[in-house]
Amino acid sequence: MSTEPATPDVAEVPRVTTKTLQEMKEAGVPIAMLTAYDYTSARILDRAGTDVLLVGDSASNVMAGNETTLPMTLDHMIYHAQCVVRAIDRSLVVVDLPFGTYQGDSKEALVSAIRVMKEAGAHAVKLEGGQPVVETVERIVTAGIPVMGHLGLTPQSIYNFGTYKVRAREDDEAQALKRDAKRLEEAGCFAVVLEKIPAELAQHVTASLTIPTIGIGAGAGCDGQVLVTHDALGLTTDFNPRFVRHYAELADTITDAVQDYIHDVRERSFPSDAESY
Repeated sequence: MSTEPATPDVAEVPRVTTKTLQEMKEAGVPIAMLTAYDYTSARILDRAGTDVLLVGDSASNVMAGNETTLPMTLDHMIYHAQCVVRAIDRSLVVVDLPFGTYQGDSKEALVSAIRVMKEAGAHAVKLEGGQPVVETVERIVTAGIPVMGHLGLTPQSIYNFGTYKVRAREDDEAQALKRDAKRLEEAGCFAVVLEKIPAELAQHVTASLTIPTIGIGAGAGCDGQVLVTHDALGLTTDFNPRFVRHYAELADTITDAVQDYIHDVRERSFPSDAESY
């Protein structure tokens, strides 16, 4: 008789929690994470079986049309999170703390995190950075709020980086990222996003941590993957980095559908008698 532990059937988990993600890492079951910003899409993603829904500050780009994530406010994030939380039955909902709501000091960060949890009903928050935010992570976690970290390319620091190129190619930055990942784990983070770093480095960090890593542009060696849903479904047409795989081309599908609708309106074939009262 085998003494190997049974691999958890993730599809049967009625509600994904931070403990679920830890069990998935330990069992070698990859974690599937996508972004969500509204009720309708979150409902679909949740029912499809997505493990984690990230209410990302990427809403600034794909929902509001901004060049960066920086314009998002805490009120914006709480609104989007409220919409998503209302839609879900199973997924773990993680909400980005936006730029300017946690960098000042740990007290301000805790207030921001508490607002997200109380007003939106979120399950966890995410923030960017390594050593400079360790005290903040500790303070939020001590208050009973789960925190997901984010290392590598951190979009809120894009003006500091000056580029969206791959991070941590050089040894100094790679070593710093390894140290930061450990510090975030020690501070109490339940998972860490690794964005746009070399696959070998991401695999090393993943092996060195007891908490899950979620990759985006960081290779297949992470414990899970995340994509912006609009990118994965082909809704964005002007953004196509190599780490994005299109699982649909919905921009084309929607365009065709709208053109068919316009044609039917012009031809007065819509609405038909069956579609009228």
